[in-house]
Amino acid sequence: MAYIADLRALVGHRPLILTSASGALIDKDGAVLLQERADTGDWGFPGGYMDYGESFGQTVVREFKEDAGVVVAPVKLLKLQDGDLYTYPNGDQVQPVNAFYLVRELEQNSYPVKATETVRTARFPLDGQPPRFFNQQHAAMWTVARDYFHRHRTEIIH
Repeated sequence: MAYIADLRALVGHRPLILTSASGALIDKDGAVLLQERADTGDWGFPGGYMDYGESFGQTVVREFKEDAGVVVAPVKLLKLQDGDLYTYPNGDQVQPVNAFYLVRELEQNSYPVKATETVRTARFPLDGQPPRFFNQQHAAMWTVARDYFHRHRTEIIH
């Protein structure tokens, strides 16, 4: 976040295009892991903005560990999202370009999450009612994850 804080110190609340990566960790029963965000209280897929020098894949791995306490590996790029605009409660405006991955869990260990980013994590059945999402981009990711699970459920093993 130091990179974004440095940018914001220079440009204030002016709109920025920022790159991010997030992921869907789906279990064999079709439940997906989400995080309750500390900044808004809404739910979202673990993920976040890239650090300078990172790839999308490295970002999703780092963000999953920070946001959900889980070590993952990206399996498949499900969607590249680039058409959403968002204004944070503090007035910061962004167009997030997000790489949304299917991920698999590498370790059964859980790690502490960043309390400044995550209140808690929970699994939600993709066939159930989606929770209140952080923004439209996360709602769209829910649909992508649900549709992928229904087309490829036999391939998903966690």
